[in-house]
Amino acid sequence: MVEAAIDEGWPETLERGVAGAAMTGQSRSGDLAVFAGYEGGGLVAVIDGLGHGGPAADAAAIAAQVIREHRSAEPTEVLKRCHETLSRTRGVVMTLAWFDLERRELTWFGVGNVEARLVRGAGPYGASHDSALILGGVVGYNLPSVRATLTDLHTGDAVVFATDGIEPDFSSSLSPGVPAQRLAERILEQHGRGTDDALAVVVRYTGR
Repeated sequence: MVEAAIDEGWPETLERGVAGAAMTGQSRSGDLAVFAGYEGGGLVAVIDGLGHGGPAADAAAIAAQVIREHRSAEPTEVLKRCHETLSRTRGVVMTLAWFDLERRELTWFGVGNVEARLVRGAGPYGASHDSALILGGVVGYNLPSVRATLTDLHTGDAVVFATDGIEPDFSSSLSPGVPAQRLAERILEQHGRGTDDALAVVVRYTGR
């Protein structure tokens, strides 16, 4: 079962964590993470193919390929390319985040219900977390007019993604300073529904 597509050019300063599980009885998951490095940064996409099983996994894989091919394009252009390519599939929902390491900025947005939270490395335990702007729709069927949001990026900051196979109260398990893989596994273990494909992804900016 493939849960992540990782490029060799992924920046070392962006620490990754991935934990996922297919729906019980399914051999393939429709949830997929993409880690695509580009000059000066890295693009993360967490994709949830509609439904579950093979067709959902196929749609997610197609979206992943388009994202990797167009990683250096403008954010809205990447989304448009995915929408056009997925028109003959069951479609996907997804959230994307660009980590600009030269400007130390984060650009992110989503379509559908893949949640994303920003955990500040310098924030105290229990602090509120910024969220990506996520609009309703399905990439491949009905695409909303998306506006990417921009925020600053500091050493230790982590972006946490969760598909709808993760309970919405997963924010209660977030805390700064936790290694990315350990945090992803904690979220899946404590908040996985068990009734759908589930994927938790953490990307932490180490500043190294």
